[in-house]
Amino acid sequence: MHAGRGGLRKWTFFHAICANLDPSSRLGGLGFAEHGEHARFVTAGPSSDGAPREFVFHVAGMDCASCARTIEQGLKELPGVDDVKVSFATELIEGRGRVADDAVRARVEVLGYRLVETPELAAVEPGAARGLRGFAAFVWRARETRIALFLSAVMLASMPLRFAAIAGEAAPFLTVTDWLVVLIAGWPIALRGWRSLVYTRRITIEGLMTAAIVGALAIGASGEAAAVVLLFTLGEALEGYSAARSRRSLRHLLELRPPRATVIREHATDRAHRDYIEMDVAELAAGDHVLVKAGERVPADGRILAGTTSIDESAITGEPLPSHRTIGDEVFAGTINGQGTIEVAVTCSAENFTISQIAKLVERAQAQRSPAEDFIDRFAGWYTPAVVAIAVVVAALPPLVFGRPFLTPAGGVPGWLYRGLTLLIVACPCALIISIPVTVVSALTRLAGLGVLVKGGAKLNALAKARVLAFDKTGTLTHGRPRLTAIRSTLCSHPGARMDRCEPCDDLVAVAASVERGSSHPLAHAVLEAAAERQLLHRYQTATGIVSHAGRGVTGTLDGHRITVGHPDLFAPSAELRALTAGKRAEPGSLMLVGKDDRLLGYIRVEDRLRAETPAVLDALKSIDPHYRFVMLTGDRREVGEKIAASVGHIDEVRAGLKPQHKLAAVRELERAYGTVAMIGDGINDAPALAGAHLGIAMGGAGSHQAIDVADIVLMRDDLEQLPVAVAIGRKTQRLVRENVTLSLGLKLAVLALAIPGLATLWMAVLADVGATVLVTLNGMRMLRASFDGPAPGGERRPASVSSTPSPDS
Repeated sequence: MHAGRGGLRKWTFFHAICANLDPSSRLGGLGFAEHGEHARFVTAGPSSDGAPREFVFHVAGMDCASCARTIEQGLKELPGVDDVKVSFATELIEGRGRVADDAVRARVEVLGYRLVETPELAAVEPGAARGLRGFAAFVWRARETRIALFLSAVMLASMPLRFAAIAGEAAPFLTVTDWLVVLIAGWPIALRGWRSLVYTRRITIEGLMTAAIVGALAIGASGEAAAVVLLFTLGEALEGYSAARSRRSLRHLLELRPPRATVIREHATDRAHRDYIEMDVAELAAGDHVLVKAGERVPADGRILAGTTSIDESAITGEPLPSHRTIGDEVFAGTINGQGTIEVAVTCSAENFTISQIAKLVERAQAQRSPAEDFIDRFAGWYTPAVVAIAVVVAALPPLVFGRPFLTPAGGVPGWLYRGLTLLIVACPCALIISIPVTVVSALTRLAGLGVLVKGGAKLNALAKARVLAFDKTGTLTHGRPRLTAIRSTLCSHPGARMDRCEPCDDLVAVAASVERGSSHPLAHAVLEAAAERQLLHRYQTATGIVSHAGRGVTGTLDGHRITVGHPDLFAPSAELRALTAGKRAEPGSLMLVGKDDRLLGYIRVEDRLRAETPAVLDALKSIDPHYRFVMLTGDRREVGEKIAASVGHIDEVRAGLKPQHKLAAVRELERAYGTVAMIGDGINDAPALAGAHLGIAMGGAGSHQAIDVADIVLMRDDLEQLPVAVAIGRKTQRLVRENVTLSLGLKLAVLALAIPGLATLWMAVLADVGATVLVTLNGMRMLRASFDGPAPGGERRPASVSSTPSPDS
């Protein structure tokens, strides 16, 4: 345990005062916890087996980032707590130590918050009204804010008396009204500020407000004290409302998964007879068969067993257009089934569904702090005590040294105590503290809705800072699925290679397919795909004795003849070989010769096609920043890489012939030369480079758990069109963060400039504080609707006429 955490014994005096604040509390090692109308003492203790353990709780009642810091610091003071983090964005407490759950609950509740079993999704209902009506409904849900609304109405009703000629006669009534407002609405603020001081040794925003309110009452400014209380309470409620709307956007991901599924059960004796059983989705297991009717959400990840349909996958991939799905195709929980009824075999349990993994990843990402947030947290740690000290100096120094009035003289300008109290209020760091997390959380949530998963604010910041983008070629700039593009049989009478049908060329493909059935290489798949399209797969039986020659080809025996398919180097040099391959090796793609015994049958060429969207994506990125440097990293031959680069455009450098470890070395070399580098790959072959780069971006995450695990940013669709969107939103987030910090500090400095000469009132100060908080919150939440305003990658595209082919190491 840290030495400072035993310091609660030094605070016995404050514990005694806290006990007197609540007659039902009982003193002990930790304090008291309120439960409903009663309070009970809870003793902190280790876990049941005495070993450190990890604990996670949902906390409710936080309405700003300062609340999370208060809870975090308060829990760190608990004996037995080794480490704890509290996230305002996700309302999660995550920690480790030898501490009982009841002790954690007690400390959280004594600080004025509460633990809940699950996040309070009903805080802002999905279809709730927005704007003023939505805020009013949100305020009405809590007793504290209902009281504040009622008291605000009382204050408004008293305004005619305050400004009428009879104000002097009504002064006692107005003073009593002000004191009642302060005592009723201000008591929760004062109690929370006091408890934070006792249990966390921090002067919080509530503490600053309490000091200002007490000071205002002391100098007879009861009306302004009441206005400060009500404005602060309603301002905090507005912060909570904005935060709840932001959190609601994240939790919508989990709500996409339907709660129930129709499970198909076949009779053991009569398999033709089926039962259809309604079951909770959480109870589904791998191997279960579920029925999904047209228009329903798919309840689980799985593969289609029967039926053909279209699936709306926008919830996961961000793709707005439905995609065709048939038997054997993969579907994901939370997507919407189109016009057909399908049967789906579940492939994993509910906690492993793709939508669940996405929600967990986004939640973890939102809990991580960006570098700017860490700086603001450290800044606020000394800023608030400094403000208190400055306010004391402002209030005391002019009267003591220059003989200025300490209290406000009758009919005169405000005294220096009043100005010091105004300074306390206007300098509250609430707007500054919330300005960054609300912007970052909104951006992460928006990107998740667009099918881009970003693992934290730090990664989003790195994306905005990156000036070099390193692209893998195969599977990233190209499709990664080679196809046959040329066939030439030595028996064909037509000059040159061709793709239209002729019997000798068909026979050449059929012979090659008989041997390639025993290979898993991408080039083999291309041959088999072409044979299937031409209905030649079964012209010959599968060759026997198949042997793979790494990087060169494959051989086997067919009807007693030795069949060879592969690189020209696999064949013995001959005049026939030279004549057949003359000028062909330098052309794009892979040249594969087919031989029977010692005779050449012909050749086939296999190429990996350039993605149609690739040139437009790079155009869009250049429109965002003309100074971007694009580097291609490929395991293919240099001439192939350069041909692709010429077709794509904007590629500044090609590094070819790279194995996975060489790609990682290339990325690190680029980082030394240029700073932050973003590596974009398919998340499987490029895993070392993705994991080792400052920023790894994997595409095709919807079908690859490896991509989600290894990369910092995951493009859920298997294309690059989401990349400019992610970059644009990352940069816009950075701009809004700067705007929010400037806005919060600028507004406070403006009022501060009025407060020192006595031109600002207390209510003006609190209005500026609340106003700054509301403005930065609303400005940050604009990211929930952010989009890419540049050239659309999905618009008109340049024709992709040049292709490439992966070598075994690409």
